[in-house]
Amino acid sequence: FARCMVADIELARSCGVDGVVVEIPSSGHIIEKAYGWPLERAVELSIEATLAAKQSGLYTVFFTIDSSRAEFDWYLDLVERVAAEGHMDALVLVDTFGGVAGHAIPSWVAKVRERLPDVPLEAHFHDDFGLAVANSIVALASGVEVVHTTVSGVGERAGNTPMEDLALALRMLYDVPHGLATREFYALSRLVRERGRHDVPSNRAVVGERLFEIESGIIAGWYEQCIEADPLELFPYHWDEVGHTPARVVYGKGSGLASAALACRELGIDADEESMREVLATIKARALETKSLLPFEEVARILNAHLAERGAVATTAG
Repeated sequence: FARCMVADIELARSCGVDGVVVEIPSSGHIIEKAYGWPLERAVELSIEATLAAKQSGLYTVFFTIDSSRAEFDWYLDLVERVAAEGHMDALVLVDTFGGVAGHAIPSWVAKVRERLPDVPLEAHFHDDFGLAVANSIVALASGVEVVHTTVSGVGERAGNTPMEDLALALRMLYDVPHGLATREFYALSRLVRERGRHDVPSNRAVVGERLFEIESGIIAGWYEQCIEADPLELFPYHWDEVGHTPARVVYGKGSGLASAALACRELGIDADEESMREVLATIKARALETKSLLPFEEVARILNAHLAERGAVATTAG
């Protein structure tokens, strides 16, 4: 990435890169209010910088900041002038503040195509309204050739289009081959989060830590029936597809009788239904008290304590 400044282009070239993304605001209100420039200055800087990139032998992608909120005729005039008087090997449609709705994207692409029929298009969408993945899919379906993504959606404010979500949706929902090693996604996300000190919700799509945990008692019953032979009855895709940890039952306020039965089986304990219901009530109460899941060690302690109170013999598997 480089600003529309010749010095930035020269610095990029000195780093040995093959291409450069040259960015400039494309909405009049940003240019005038945030930068304090006359509109013509943005045009002149864009032409100068993209020509410098071409002369340096760099593949030049022209990146129009805030183009989704730009005055549309002005924006189209800007990109057309830069294409004619400057240089661009590709143009990025940029939704800097994530405010585009999917049904507007085909029109956006079509209007740009009227002015620049032969220039490859790319998409750079932010996720402020949670639409970045869906919008990226619509953009690709509308003829955009490249989507800018980041690992786990890292980026300004709500972040950019998350690579993992988009890649998995393209392959599994649309049968689009892309060559990305999806089985490395979980490990890659964890590495980036660790190095970047970037947290994501535990239930985040594709890479969330709790994505393949089952708390609901109903689903725990399904788990018992399907986990070995039919795991896709429980999840939309197998954990191995993204390199995640295997599915497991966890214990909390949403647990059910099937959850207690699974815990007994794992511990090698033979308990009747009444005992399991008492154990389940204690598990739920404890989870509500702590507002968290219970470690399995605590579940085991609760089970054994209840059986001891009832005078039952607990035969454990060790």
